[in-house]
Amino acid sequence: MCSSLVSFCFPQLSFLQRMSLSHMENMPLSHSSLQGAQRPSWKQWLLYSTVIIVLCSFSALMFIFFPLKTAQGPCVAKFGPLPSKWQMPSPEPSCVNKTADWRLKILQNGLYLIYGQVAPNTAYKGRAPFEVQLRKNEDPIQALTNNSTIQNVGGAYEFHAGDVIDLIFNAEHQVLKNKTYWGIFLLTNPQFIS
Repeated sequence: MCSSLVSFCFPQLSFLQRMSLSHMENMPLSHSSLQGAQRPSWKQWLLYSTVIIVLCSFSALMFIFFPLKTAQGPCVAKFGPLPSKWQMPSPEPSCVNKTADWRLKILQNGLYLIYGQVAPNTAYKGRAPFEVQLRKNEDPIQALTNNSTIQNVGGAYEFHAGDVIDLIFNAEHQVLKNKTYWGIFLLTNPQFIS
């Protein structure tokens, strides 16, 4: 159970573990043919084992003391790419309210997943430096400054009722809005034991 919990909560660790094990499987058994390759020492394996045990224990304790309640209905909202406007499965989900283009107001506390992409306009020759910000209450939580390639925006964030989330551009024509979009999805509502 603990290994499946680690794989679910920390997919990077299971990837590293598989990578490490696959590397060990491909190593020859005789030391004479290694030609400078070194096997991981017992200290490294002890470190890996300790990290995994600590993470399993922490994850188990987190689920015991801070049970999560899943969202009762789908709460999803997506804006863009233009000419499309806000797309929602129902007219008004119970967790967010659209206030303007590229802007939402959070109506329900919870852990949210934000996803999207920003397509820079490489033909833009204006003076303003390229910058796109994902903001919470007008404070940046992510900034994109690379205008040479399409970039992903988002991550998992905890939001509270009343927070305003928006995606803004330093200059209006710096992005291709017909290829730029962002969306939000309510993952869970934390229910803390008092």
